[in-house]
Amino acid sequence: MKLITTFAATAEFRKAAGQLDRLGLPYEVISPEPGYAKVGVPGLVMEEEARMALAAAGPEEFLCAGWIEYRAPRAGAPPVPADGPPVFEEDVIGEVAIVVLVPCVADKSRIRFIAHLGGDIAPVFPYLNTLMHEASYNARAATFTFMDAHRLVALYGQRVVVAKADDLVDGWRTLEMIRCRAADAWARRASVEPTYQMRQRPPALEVYKRLPKTNCGACGQASCLALAVMVYEGEVNISRCRPVFEGEFGHLREALVEVCAGLGVAV
Repeated sequence: MKLITTFAATAEFRKAAGQLDRLGLPYEVISPEPGYAKVGVPGLVMEEEARMALAAAGPEEFLCAGWIEYRAPRAGAPPVPADGPPVFEEDVIGEVAIVVLVPCVADKSRIRFIAHLGGDIAPVFPYLNTLMHEASYNARAATFTFMDAHRLVALYGQRVVVAKADDLVDGWRTLEMIRCRAADAWARRASVEPTYQMRQRPPALEVYKRLPKTNCGACGQASCLALAVMVYEGEVNISRCRPVFEGEFGHLREALVEVCAGLGVAV
């Protein structure tokens, strides 16, 4: 089995590659350049045996985002673009650093990651809310969430959480899409009327999909859908769902925790 990791900074990647070279351990490099150079740091792929040998050799000299199982790109997956990324007069995202890389609990064939941003994009959310009708803006919690095909994307002021990305390259693609949309919305802010209301709640529906749908009322709400909305709006904790956290639907717990973590709501 092969494993993959990435890093928050290029310096950490170089430390890791240097340590592997000194130990004579084989590895492959997956690069975000040129197309995703503004949102990614190279990833390392190695056999599980090489990873074990690295761990046995002593303390690691680098910090990585976490090791997960590597899978070859899905059929038809777009490669890293051959052209460099667009340059904006005001790049509101700033530096992008993937700091957590883990498998998705709800779909272990895909990944979940957390990226920290150098800039604060919360002021862009009302403009994105006007331009992206499929999204959901929670002004009180300062979160902006939307579905990118099967991927769940949650934006915070200086953080991005993406669940169900296909792989690392797909994660870079998602981050680059966010960077471009945010920069474009901010550049157009003089001609775009900001919208502060929550028009839709697709993320709440993602929570609902993972609830038992028994409408038992044990949580204090009239239905599972009502609980999902309250959870997304930060009014109640998802642990109120007793059938999942205390009863016969315990098999749904990991998927619920996964989606709530992606949305940044209490678990």
